[in-house]
Amino acid sequence: MADIVRSIGCIGCGNMGGAIMAGLAERTSYTLYGHNRTRERLRPLVAKGVKAMADAASLVRGSDVIIMGLKPYLVEDALRRILPQLTRDKLVISIAAGVTLGALRDAVEGICPVVRVMPNTPALVGAGMFGLCLEDPNLSDAQKTLVHELFGAIGTTLELAEKSFTAFSALVGAGPAYVFQFMNAVVQAGVTLGFPRAEALRMVIGLFEGSVRMAAASEHSLTELRDQVCSPAGVTIEAINHMDRTALQGHIIDAILAADKKGRELEG
Repeated sequence: MADIVRSIGCIGCGNMGGAIMAGLAERTSYTLYGHNRTRERLRPLVAKGVKAMADAASLVRGSDVIIMGLKPYLVEDALRRILPQLTRDKLVISIAAGVTLGALRDAVEGICPVVRVMPNTPALVGAGMFGLCLEDPNLSDAQKTLVHELFGAIGTTLELAEKSFTAFSALVGAGPAYVFQFMNAVVQAGVTLGFPRAEALRMVIGLFEGSVRMAAASEHSLTELRDQVCSPAGVTIEAINHMDRTALQGHIIDAILAADKKGRELEG
């Protein structure tokens, strides 16, 4: 199937669905279709080459792969409404948190294979992180390869058991918000120190970009990389000591665990 797929459609092109379609538009040669209740949301995608469809049924008829980018509570009903257009050679991919593989399979009545994907928003710039659940027994090896190739074009893919999806969502799906929160705090400190906000933001973006590249390229642990910056009796160790005294690391861990707990409550 991976070598015959020509078209990808997305029902629900909001923040996440739109980010995926925008990334695919810039990095793949698939024919792309989009449908969204608020048509204005499609305007930036149309500018990138995505074809706006007036209704979900016509999108499904023309698409080999259908991405469900709707809010979780809308997904199952939307799948039931497009059942007449589904055929065994199509593939349905849901990016909705909390909608289980079993629920997806029931909604499509086994007509075609289904896949769960947990994305994050850096897909918009080709740097997404995608958890893939490929446990539908009707999914072929070619289709599994296709899913890896499709999302690998706009980021990094990681195949996960479905039982790990809630934890992945709390850690990585929500992760960009944690990073932006920390970045914003560092920018605010820069403004407090006297830098104009735009200049502080530029410095902080460079700081994070360089640090991430260094972590990815280094054989050292994150703790070792941190310690390499801390000179004896220096300014950096003073800052790290303050973070440790105020349990910053513990607060970050607790925040992610709270997100995981909320995710499990919503799924339960």
